[in-house]
Amino acid sequence: MPWGVRLFLGYALVILAVIALTLPRIVDLAVNIPISPLGVVWMGLLAYTIFTVTLVLQRKEAARNLALGLATLTVPGIPLAFFTFSAPTRSAAPGMVAAILCALLAVGLFRGLTGPRARAYLSEP
Repeated sequence: MPWGVRLFLGYALVILAVIALTLPRIVDLAVNIPISPLGVVWMGLLAYTIFTVTLVLQRKEAARNLALGLATLTVPGIPLAFFTFSAPTRSAAPGMVAAILCALLAVGLFRGLTGPRARAYLSEP
């Protein structure tokens, strides 16, 4: 298995863990409002992530484009990480470190998933 696919699987498992940790809040919200925008987005992300991981584990060719789509979540994560960890009362160093780590993850995911080894690995019709 190429390193880009392994990095993607780790990234997808982190997304699933975050969804699992925030699911009680979504369920509490569903008690008051049966169909909430946040709940719809969270369930869509959950379904998309599980479907993409399943296709990657089956080495399907369609998994590459779906994995690239899921990797695009790292792009808005860069400014989000910067502004979350650099509050006006503190220094900007933690925010800069978090943004750089998120940018490195984005570059690693995109380079790993678009490389020839990942393309050869995800080749089943």
